[in-house]
Amino acid sequence: MTARPRAGSPVSFGARLRAGLVGAACCCALIPAMAQETPPRKALRVCQDPNNMPFSNNKGEGIENRIAELFGKTLGLPVTYYSFPQRLAFFRNTLRYKLPGQDYPCDIVMGVPVGLDEVSVTKPYYRSTYALVFPKGKGMDNVASAEDFLKLDPAKLKSLRIGIYDRSPASQWLNRHGLLEQGIPYKLMSADPAQYPGEIVERDLAEGKLDAVVVWGPIAGFFAKRVKTPNLVVVPLKSEKGLKLDYQMAMGVRYGEREWKQQIEGLIESKAPEIQAILKEYGVPLVDASFGAPNN
Repeated sequence: MTARPRAGSPVSFGARLRAGLVGAACCCALIPAMAQETPPRKALRVCQDPNNMPFSNNKGEGIENRIAELFGKTLGLPVTYYSFPQRLAFFRNTLRYKLPGQDYPCDIVMGVPVGLDEVSVTKPYYRSTYALVFPKGKGMDNVASAEDFLKLDPAKLKSLRIGIYDRSPASQWLNRHGLLEQGIPYKLMSADPAQYPGEIVERDLAEGKLDAVVVWGPIAGFFAKRVKTPNLVVVPLKSEKGLKLDYQMAMGVRYGEREWKQQIEGLIESKAPEIQAILKEYGVPLVDASFGAPNN
């Protein structure tokens, strides 16, 4: 997840989310906060990454920005953002950051994987999966599934340069199918705040430096849609036995804030049609439970 480095895999929440990984938990341990009463909210205060499209940015252009604005309007509250790069210690520096005598700077993370234990996770609001992205007209036009791709002529497969974020399910998928030598690894994390996970699609794939990429679905769908030339194809990949590629995404709040969590879950439920419309507008490959790994 070496070409142009960029974050992206099962090691930390920040890296996974920026580069398109969703799965294991953050590096830092969380001590649940004690339940306590809170004063009436004056704003919907969102913890966000300032440069992590298609999820969020400082211009408010991301999926999570749009959903936050939808929630804020419904609650009758202005939306404010507290920005910090989603790399290591994201929660410690945002949702859990509190100086003596001061309040928390933000109260909700708009996108976390179900199963993360660093925060109190809400019910999910979408499921997506890793996806294969490639340009039309390069000998793969008949590929509509992972099976089609893997059945390509062996010489064709061996010739491909496939961009992946290192230590991600994408690299595991290539390894499982004997294509690891075709993988072009991109660094898991970078200290450069100007870099963003979609570079692997929008720059290197679009410019012909890569023949295909395997990345987290929302990144694949958004940047493939944004690239006008060449025409890029997005093929969602199903999880396999022992290899999870699909993930449910939810929202995260602090432990101990039960009523706040319930309020957010009520919004997830009542605004589900609007949320789904936003996800589709951004090209997110939405999948159902059939994309989960088989039990046997």
